[in-house]
Amino acid sequence: MTVQTERKRLRRRLERLIGITATEGNELIPLRNGDQIFPEMLAAVRAAEHTVDMMTFVYWRGDIAREFAEALSERARAGVRVRLLLDGFGASKIERDLLDGMERAGVQVAWFRKPTRLSPMRQNHRCHRKVLVTDEHTAFTGGVGIAEEWCGDARNPGEWRDTHVKVRGPAVDGIAAAFAQNWAECHDDLYDEHDRFTSQEQPGNATVQVVRGSASFGWQDMQTLLRVVITSAQERFRLSTAYFAPDAYFIDLLAAAARRGVRVEILLPGPHTDQRACLLAGRQHYQTLVDAGVEVREYQPTMLHTKIITVDGVCSLIGSSNFNRRSMEHDEEVMLAVLDEDFTAALDADFDADRKLSEPIDPSRWKRRPLSERLAEASVAPIRRFL
Repeated sequence: MTVQTERKRLRRRLERLIGITATEGNELIPLRNGDQIFPEMLAAVRAAEHTVDMMTFVYWRGDIAREFAEALSERARAGVRVRLLLDGFGASKIERDLLDGMERAGVQVAWFRKPTRLSPMRQNHRCHRKVLVTDEHTAFTGGVGIAEEWCGDARNPGEWRDTHVKVRGPAVDGIAAAFAQNWAECHDDLYDEHDRFTSQEQPGNATVQVVRGSASFGWQDMQTLLRVVITSAQERFRLSTAYFAPDAYFIDLLAAAARRGVRVEILLPGPHTDQRACLLAGRQHYQTLVDAGVEVREYQPTMLHTKIITVDGVCSLIGSSNFNRRSMEHDEEVMLAVLDEDFTAALDADFDADRKLSEPIDPSRWKRRPLSERLAEASVAPIRRFL
């Protein structure tokens, strides 16, 4: 099967089964770690002339948090319409003086589902999307939060490993819609006189489908997206994710792909993780996966926070969604399904570099792991669906 045939096959499956039309002519630039990501995002904010729309799950502390607050405030004072949407749980660590300063400057700050105002069930559904859109034509999304943990170049445990993507082209509209969907829940005004609704140019060659996962019940688009790419893989399926705690159904899909001859490679956090319960939940599945021929590795240098999938060198997924039940079933997420060999090759090259810094799970040694480790894995079973 030719590359073009494979692209068309995947595109039609995704469009037909998710119901979202892909757009052509997009330019995507992968950004690796904070040293590349934050300067690009801040430059886009500082260059904005009309609008800045930003939402994030994490807005914590550190110099980078203050730098973003100052950049957003400066644009608001200059007359740019600046909107900042923060998750009521994930961004709770933001410093009060940063919030006060942004609001005084004219930044419109809204909170997505503050826990104190919600029923227990609604508290469990969070906005995990990371989106920045400037002047309606440049967008960013991926795994990065606004906090000092993401600064640097993953050189030590204090510098997390992550990937973001800069987007120009028609796909920006889909990313902007992800912001608008959540902003509409939190604010009365969906748009104003600053929004120009201009058409998008086609500066690149990538075909992109923007898929939104919603905090709801039942089978979600994010689950369909993952199901399609796993079952469509013919030669190689690569997954790099910060939180790996899927249900048995998706474990079976990964194992089945390996058994039919697909090279399945999974890269996960190792000794450095901010969610040990999720790590333990994922480790319960290692034996099933390695027995089926799946290569499972744990990243060693620092916290691995990426959310990336590549398929057969043709397709890639990148965005905010992890490979866990929380992302698939509970949280607001956004993922880009990208059909572009050059972009996928760049992500595969990053995967190769990260793979060299990871340790493989050896099937025979894993079977002999201590009873204490098995008990720790079993202890998180009652809460696995919330991880």
